Amino acid sequence: MTIKPLSSPLDSARQQLGSSTKTTSARQVPPSPGRLFVRRILKSRTNVVCLIFLGLLGVVAIAAPWIAPYDPAYQKLASAFLPLFSDDHILGTDQLGRDTFSRLIYATQISLVAPLIAVGFAAVTGLPLGLLAGYLGGKFDWITGRIADALIALPALVLALAIIAIFGPGLVNAMLAVGAASAPRLFRVVRGSTINVREETYIEASKVVGCSTPRTVLMHVLPNVRSPLLVQVTLMLSLSLLAEAGLSFLGLGVQPPTASWGSMLRSAFDNRFQSPWMVVPPGLAIMLTILSLNMLGDGIRDAVGQERRKS
Repeated sequence: MTIKPLSSPLDSARQQLGSSTKTTSARQVPPSPGRLFVRRILKSRTNVVCLIFLGLLGVVAIAAPWIAPYDPAYQKLASAFLPLFSDDHILGTDQLGRDTFSRLIYATQISLVAPLIAVGFAAVTGLPLGLLAGYLGGKFDWITGRIADALIALPALVLALAIIAIFGPGLVNAMLAVGAASAPRLFRVVRGSTINVREETYIEASKVVGCSTPRTVLMHVLPNVRSPLLVQVTLMLSLSLLAEAGLSFLGLGVQPPTASWGSMLRSAFDNRFQSPWMVVPPGLAIMLTILSLNMLGDGIRDAVGQERRKS
């Protein structure tokens, strides 16, 4: 028969203290750098308001077929040029009697998708080239850098107009042209950040253990250039939205009868004497969206500055 020794009160207290210490240490897991970065962004009320506004725009764009009171292409000439807050037309009608509120809602789809096309094309071309040029250096860096300098020397809108002249007008062609004009600037930002990162100790350690160049760039370099990349992307989104509005205003972007905020501004400009109020809805939408993107970019830039100071 085995006799178990009696545990003293001191031993039981030690066991409880040890278990509580383990539980406390397990709970106090430091948050990841990504979560800290998001928390810094969400600390600002301005950033939260901008994110809510942009999120609402996304909801409006998705739910446009259900929340728009009229078909955006439906014409009723007898109801042309109705002013703001008219019966059944809260934002009035245009020169063809189309409901401005419905067209504004459907135009949100185009005006939000268009910058994503431009920024996506710029990221597909400028991001990998910037990473490789900054990481590899040498002749590849010199050649790509000179090409980027030559493209940056040209005004972005002029370069976009030249590309549209070759491939023709249209939303996709216009946004690809804007993306091609924006890619060299994204390349410069990514390249500069990569040059700062490639001399870090963990990059040298990855080379020592035999990591390939693509793995090192994707696993170690890219996550550490995300902060300046996010700042540049928000700036490019606002500029692309403004470029889409300008090109559609000139008739080189969205083609009738599809509505975008820029094409609605064009209609308002053509009929500015008959109905000057037509410029208010699309102009206000463009202004608020660009303002939200720019203020969000400033907030991300501030969060990046805090991250660098603490590191």
